[in-house]
Amino acid sequence: MTICAAIQMASGPQVSANLLEADKLIAEAAKAGSKLVALPENFAIMGMKEQDKVKVREPDGIGPIQDFLAATAKKHNVWLIGGTIPLVAEQSGKVRAACPVYNELGQRVARYDKVHLFDVSVPDTSEEYRESDSVEAGNDICVLDTPFGRLGIAVCYDLRFPEFFRLMNKDHQNIDILVIPSAFTAKTGAAHWEVLLRARAIENQCYVIAPNQGGFHRNGRQTYGHSMIVDPWGVVLDCYKTGSGFVSAEIDGHRLEKTRTSFPVLQHRRFFCE
Repeated sequence: MTICAAIQMASGPQVSANLLEADKLIAEAAKAGSKLVALPENFAIMGMKEQDKVKVREPDGIGPIQDFLAATAKKHNVWLIGGTIPLVAEQSGKVRAACPVYNELGQRVARYDKVHLFDVSVPDTSEEYRESDSVEAGNDICVLDTPFGRLGIAVCYDLRFPEFFRLMNKDHQNIDILVIPSAFTAKTGAAHWEVLLRARAIENQCYVIAPNQGGFHRNGRQTYGHSMIVDPWGVVLDCYKTGSGFVSAEIDGHRLEKTRTSFPVLQHRRFFCE
């Protein structure tokens, strides 16, 4: 069994301060035995306005945020899921919300770019979000083999699109772990966060590691927190409600296999995503 961790932060507009906070929390998670550690969406910057992240965007493979992730993974001997970081996009004035994955040697082994962008008006509030004004959408799913199992990555708003996750379970190569870095708003999180995470775990019969932003931010935004780890039966193994911290739990391959063998939902599918 492997211990995994989901880091929760309340990131601000200063990249250097956020990296210091992330380093402290990753160190604590690693000291507690975690070998797979995931950061939340926008962990390196939650700007005063959306365009702030464009000012600190980095070319793919080069820059202080990426250097920090690589060095930190190696320093603590962990696989590190880098939340999302702002990387250069094809469109000027925009970024890719990229989630890089580093192995315990500090080598980048995968990159996922957020596909579904958060362009919504939150019901019964004055909150409006137009993520597409500053973010260029990705186009591809990301699934990779790791020492802990077959791992799929999604980000925040992706969570609401179940067909997206079905694409990760193709050719009888089912995902064992889903990592979903997020920055759910307080309003939408209270309504939907836990139920969506548990649904994705249950229907895909996998573990879900969900690091979330959690608290009040300098830009006036409030995020929901409640970072959690969910098992393949939909049981919440650990949850951290608000503020900075982390949750951890064991990834149990035997429990995963037992759930799929005794309750073979994935084998009973009759319709498949192309």
